[in-house]
Amino acid sequence: QVHLVESGGGSVQPGGSLRLSCAATGSVRRLSAMAWYRRPPGPQGELVAGIFNGGTTNYADSVMGRFTISRDSAGNTVYLQMNSLKPEDTAVYYCNVVDDLGFGSWGQGTQVTVSA
Repeated sequence: QVHLVESGGGSVQPGGSLRLSCAATGSVRRLSAMAWYRRPPGPQGELVAGIFNGGTTNYADSVMGRFTISRDSAGNTVYLQMNSLKPEDTAVYYCNVVDDLGFGSWGQGTQVTVSA
């Protein structure tokens, strides 16, 4: 069973930066994809950024050019560097990983608050 440990959330002023981390521990198979989702106030969540084997990345239009997703060389930790944060980035951010058998796991979520 894969356990995801997230860290790095917090409160920041508009224009500030935060870096989220998510480490996969436990019975970790080769991870084919790692991603960050967020759920702002309201019912609808969204994919923020994803990174796949081979290094391919994708981003939501709303964060393109401001956020960068990366993973460590072992492939079990994913990061989200968030720059030029805006109030509308306020949300609970969730880490998601999918292994090479297609099984997915979710982190517990970390709150990011952007306000003056």
